[in-house]
Amino acid sequence: MAKKLGAPIALGVVTVLAILLLTGSNNADEEVLKSTFSINAVYFPSTGDLNDGYIQINFQDKSEKTNAVILEVLGMDESFQKTFLSTEFEEIISFPTPPKYGWEIHPVTLLIDHDELGKVSIKTEIRPNGEPSAPIIYGNP
Repeated sequence: MAKKLGAPIALGVVTVLAILLLTGSNNADEEVLKSTFSINAVYFPSTGDLNDGYIQINFQDKSEKTNAVILEVLGMDESFQKTFLSTEFEEIISFPTPPKYGWEIHPVTLLIDHDELGKVSIKTEIRPNGEPSAPIIYGNP
């Protein structure tokens, strides 16, 4: 039983440390990032016996100065990674059932190459449809 909880607990500790590290940044810079980038990650459950649940991730750069975005969803059997060469996208990822230990073990991360802001990292969590959006953590890689 203890071995099964080890990975989620370790991931939780790493997440808390990352939050503490990244929230120490300048509030003025964070306001610029908040007003420039929009991200939302929503889980839509299966609609029956088909195991057709999925995650929908939406990203938008309101300044339209993004050159590339690397999207990653961690904690899956095979982590999902995809590169986008646009200022906005919507990605649908199959996810048949919600995770047993909560969405915290499946963070969504973005690494953005922006003309004016340079490299920007964004981290958020997936939320079930109908729940409020998760907090967004901004940083510089």
